[in-house]
Amino acid sequence: MKKRSKWTASALAGGAAGLANGFFGGGGGMVLVPLLTGRCGLDQRRAFATSVAVILPLCMLSAGIYWWKGGLDFVLALPYLLGGFLGGFLGGKLFRGVNMVWLRRAFALLILYGGGKALFF
Repeated sequence: MKKRSKWTASALAGGAAGLANGFFGGGGGMVLVPLLTGRCGLDQRRAFATSVAVILPLCMLSAGIYWWKGGLDFVLALPYLLGGFLGGFLGGKLFRGVNMVWLRRAFALLILYGGGKALFF
């Protein structure tokens, strides 16, 4: 892929992730990982890691906007933040040792679960 078109595809993938994060309050990684592998040519492991690096500032921006508009309660969010920090640390440590086939399957199940919850519950 040409350098300019790869940069454009990457910027569009980031834009789609940002839009999902801002609009739905999350889910940018579920949009970004398939775009990073399919359109941007990254291997799965690099796509997952890149997605995490991209989602952090997007989440911070979205959280800031929600807070500014009065829709974020930091006290209510604190236990989730602490648990998420621990889960993120453990997931990052385990990431290298997980077989990519199982990682893709787990990611697909997570997407299906989220879709099912959104549609039926």
